[in-house]
Amino acid sequence: MTRQKRAMVYGHVDLNLIDGSAIWVQGIVQTLAAAGCQVDLVLKSPIETGRLLDPLAALPNVTVRKPYEESLLPDLKAAKGAGLTPSQVAKVLGQLDAQNSYDLVVVRGLRAVHQLVTSKVATGRLWTYLTDVPQSYIEADPESVEVLTQVAKASRYLLCQTEELRGFLEGLVPEACGKSVLFPPVAPEVDGVSPPAPPAPGEPIRLVYTGKFAPRWNTEQMAALPTLLAERGVSAELHMVGDKVHDDPEDPDYSRRMSEALKTGRGVIWHGGQPREKAMQIAGGAHIGLGWRDADLDDSLELSTKVLEYGVLGLPALINRTPMHERLLGADYPMFVDGSADAAGSADRGVGEVVDLIAAVAADPARYDLARARNGIAASDHTMTRATERIVAMLDRAFPPDPPSLAGRPGKLKLLVAGHDMKFFTRIADHLAALPGIELRMDHWSALARHDVPTSKKLLEWADVIFCEWAGPNAIWYSKNKKPKQRMIVRLHRFELYSTFPSDMKIDAIDTVVTVNQHHADLTRELTGWPAEKIITVPNWVDVAQLDRPKLTGAQFHLGMIGVTPARKRMDLGLDVLAELRRHDKRFHLFVKSKPAWDYWWVWKQPEERVHVDDLMRRIRTDPNLANAVVFDGFGADVAPWLRGVGWVLSTSDDESFHLSPAEGMASGAVPAVLPWPGAETVYEPEWIHQDAAEIAEAILTATANGSWDSQRAEAKRQVSAAFDLPVVCGIFADLVAGLRP
Repeated sequence: MTRQKRAMVYGHVDLNLIDGSAIWVQGIVQTLAAAGCQVDLVLKSPIETGRLLDPLAALPNVTVRKPYEESLLPDLKAAKGAGLTPSQVAKVLGQLDAQNSYDLVVVRGLRAVHQLVTSKVATGRLWTYLTDVPQSYIEADPESVEVLTQVAKASRYLLCQTEELRGFLEGLVPEACGKSVLFPPVAPEVDGVSPPAPPAPGEPIRLVYTGKFAPRWNTEQMAALPTLLAERGVSAELHMVGDKVHDDPEDPDYSRRMSEALKTGRGVIWHGGQPREKAMQIAGGAHIGLGWRDADLDDSLELSTKVLEYGVLGLPALINRTPMHERLLGADYPMFVDGSADAAGSADRGVGEVVDLIAAVAADPARYDLARARNGIAASDHTMTRATERIVAMLDRAFPPDPPSLAGRPGKLKLLVAGHDMKFFTRIADHLAALPGIELRMDHWSALARHDVPTSKKLLEWADVIFCEWAGPNAIWYSKNKKPKQRMIVRLHRFELYSTFPSDMKIDAIDTVVTVNQHHADLTRELTGWPAEKIITVPNWVDVAQLDRPKLTGAQFHLGMIGVTPARKRMDLGLDVLAELRRHDKRFHLFVKSKPAWDYWWVWKQPEERVHVDDLMRRIRTDPNLANAVVFDGFGADVAPWLRGVGWVLSTSDDESFHLSPAEGMASGAVPAVLPWPGAETVYEPEWIHQDAAEIAEAILTATANGSWDSQRAEAKRQVSAAFDLPVVCGIFADLVAGLRP
């Protein structure tokens, strides 16, 4: 039976005050508890109110740890308005972790988590929730990028609130790729609250706002809405919930004005701070939820929780029009504030537009129902149930159970992995190391043929199973030194097949040779003469969970190529496809994610490679069907966000061993278009393989014209998930090292 996972949660926020960050802490604790974890919540500040904590303390698998009340540090003294400093956080969490050996440590607050990283607390077990990070490349100075890089390296997961934040982070910090997971805000369901009916004629329209009161949250302008609506003949009341009024250094009088508006504003009903469930019950009695903010926040990479809470309650939300909100609710959502010139003549830009929107919705039940339905659909993907499913999936990935092939062993299987370059095997090794039934150690060779011989001999004495990544000098050495009772597996890539390495390996000492497709398995048998029963096929892996992201508008007209160096990758054929497409439809573009040939000195020194690049660039400049239609993007690990804008991934090479790019495209929701390089049919289904560039162009034009692009990409995603998904391939390797032949 799998042991219950122990989680420690810390948010660098004051849980005595209700705002979005405090609500997040409550939500993540509830979600982890619902996912079956034993959760210890560590507080930043002394307890003054139980509005947020009481529901958590009542859960049977949640313990609230109070550093001040428990005197977890000898010199810890409460000061009004203060709480743990980042250095104190590291000491407290380090102390608790040493006592309890947590499986995961969830932390919100960049300064706090960076102190944990610096202090080497819970390295590799951190689940870091990122919000207080740079919101643009302009804001991302070298120091902040270095901090984020250190945090990414030390974290098991980086929890990102939105796709926009995840993609930005992966582009900024390569170490975040493969670790960044989507964990959007949680809007818990509330019992006993029914969606309100549209405002009846003559009935006051009830507006609601829950959260903090701050200048850029437009809460002072909101308090004026009942008065402004009354001037338009619309009766309204505004319910405001919360007790956190900001002091603004740039506007010292703001706090006084806001507090006065809450207490005496016409039509304003202030409920003060309330437990979350009570706050949502109050909101559920309104007609419209207010989430309208200053336009300065339109570029934020974060999503307001209150918008989703309104949706769960059946309320439409009045919010700013932003690309993120359009993706969430649709461009034609009827309650977007565009930030246009003030239509009502108010001194505050946008207030008049808000008044117009509220008045229009109050007079048009159909418009109201459309807004409410859209927000409800959007919120349905952010419920506690969906959040728990996401956490369970992350737990399953981080803590995989043993496969049946490892069951019943008297002890852990000792697995030694040896090689100089693990870029194709790291994720598989991570999975194997996480299995309860395997103990994994690495023999890192400093170069292809260079290693620490005493270390290798010591590891050899320890191992039950030896796995050599690359059939190179590492495989030669281990095949000549392994013991008879040890099993040995070698993974052979295209590079070694045409070298002298296979002939130097002692094949009798090797139990299994792994290739990536049947074509290369056949080639290996023909070129080496090795026994066919020793050569098997295990495909390359694709992380579908990481690549499966919403496509951007227009992706069906965007072709993609990843890696176009050297010339045998045949970018010229990709240009043939694009030129033919643009003869019919100028919306088609080609996006190329690749290093240029001159970045590879061993390629650029070859005259024919330089001629090939010159021909490509000249053609792009001079062909009317290609000019301004080819976009070169930098090579990097951020393939997943890049693929959001790509609808077709081309594979036009003269030869490949597997060619991962089309498979990555399939996982992203793109359609592969493959030319018949040798062995392509052993990797990809016949429907994706075309005889030439003209046939690829014809297939793309047909799919975009008849609307079959969506069905094709759904089928492509189904195929790649079944055959190449990371958990599937990891499961094959787990069985293989346990002694089962796939």
